[in-house]
Amino acid sequence: MLANGQTIVQLMEQLAPKHYAVENDKIGLQLGTLNKNVSKVLVALDVTDAVVDEAIAAGAELIIAHHAIIYRPLAKLDTSTPAGKLYEKLIKHDIAVYISHTNLDVAEGGINDWMADLVGIAAEGRACLEDVHTDKLYKLVVFVPQTHHEGVLQAIWKAGAGGIGSYDCCSFNIEGTGTFVPGEGSKPYIGQEGKLERVQEIRVETIVPQSAQRKVIQAMLKAHPYEEVAYDLYPMDLKGRSFGLGRVGKLGESLKLGELAERVKDVFDVPAARLVGDPERQVKKVAVLGGSGARYYRHALFAGADVLITGDIDYHTAHDALAAGLSIIDPGHNIEKIMKPRVAAWLNEELTERKYATLAVASTIETEPFAFV
Repeated sequence: MLANGQTIVQLMEQLAPKHYAVENDKIGLQLGTLNKNVSKVLVALDVTDAVVDEAIAAGAELIIAHHAIIYRPLAKLDTSTPAGKLYEKLIKHDIAVYISHTNLDVAEGGINDWMADLVGIAAEGRACLEDVHTDKLYKLVVFVPQTHHEGVLQAIWKAGAGGIGSYDCCSFNIEGTGTFVPGEGSKPYIGQEGKLERVQEIRVETIVPQSAQRKVIQAMLKAHPYEEVAYDLYPMDLKGRSFGLGRVGKLGESLKLGELAERVKDVFDVPAARLVGDPERQVKKVAVLGGSGARYYRHALFAGADVLITGDIDYHTAHDALAAGLSIIDPGHNIEKIMKPRVAAWLNEELTERKYATLAVASTIETEPFAFV
């Protein structure tokens, strides 16, 4: 069975929820329709003419990309322009384009965490450079027959409910009696149509963060035996965890700046990197940020980083950072290409678990616009 385009996007938004994106970011469906079955998904950094040709050759009906193909409202669609020709080709071959940009940067297990892992920043003590989203918290209340109490609890905890600070599996459970009359045409798990039923049930209360809300509700409904599940979801005036751009933390051991630059070239598969600072300087605390990170050098300084690894650093920012004592390694914007195999692998795991025959593949097209001479 093939997955519907909407189903694939719902899975993608479990990895990178849309509400994680920074304000006015161009994310989501940008072209085509998701109301169709998809046999193949192409995961790309950029949607270029060559990438579209790759999608056509692979038989992909959906491209999931990091960088948007439509940045601002279109005044017209002129198919004689390069952009117009690209849109025309996508439409003619019925290929939809979905964008996951800063929400994938911000997400736990997203681009900035992948960068930090590759560079060697320890997971313990790792923090964001700039918070952009704080999870809203909700109180979930659900009524469960005693026979399924433990199963429902385990399901919703596994899906992400029950976290309070550094504590997991938090809930409150009260025994009571539930009443209901199954209506005409119903298929009750307990009771008979038209007859008042009294059942010993347990009222379960727990905390659900907004980022896990959909997954928790789906897990609860799947584990619950009732045809119609009685549950409530209340917004709480409490803040949950914060999520943000960039990562900062410590390496396992200090390195010379030049040695770290060589590591960056190796793990991101780039032929060169621009270096700001003394190559012999010892560095220990490192900040990373995918994409253009020039405006975040002050965030790195404030976090106590010795060096910032990011792309698109301009001349004057480099001078300002150097004067402030911050080293910079700029391997280019294109290092975000690390998202291609990782997103494809994540989607394939989720699709396989749900027994879909849809396959996600990573684009092999190099979209680096710069040549190094």
